[in-house]
Amino acid sequence: MRNTGLFLGGLIAGATIGAALALLFAPQTGAETREQLKEKKDELEKELLELRKKVEEKGGELKGELKNKINDIEKKLETLLKEYQKKLSLDEKEEVEPAKAK
Repeated sequence: MRNTGLFLGGLIAGATIGAALALLFAPQTGAETREQLKEKKDELEKELLELRKKVEEKGGELKGELKNKINDIEKKLETLLKEYQKKLSLDEKEEVEPAKAK
């Protein structure tokens, strides 16, 4: 998940730098360039908000999945512990019974 975020951040940064360089070297007036920069900034802010929303949604999904997996593991551990306790108590009974037979 972290690598995806880093990749997307790099992609956005690269697009921003590329767009800024293209605008700076374009043959147009300063006012036109500033207007294009403002529009591009607004577009990138919108994309960033959408990306943040997607990441938060995905994070919520992952959190739910993680909770489910933890609950499953806890149940399995409880089952194993009960089986171990049964086995331990059976072993103790077997040790006590032969001792009585002597």
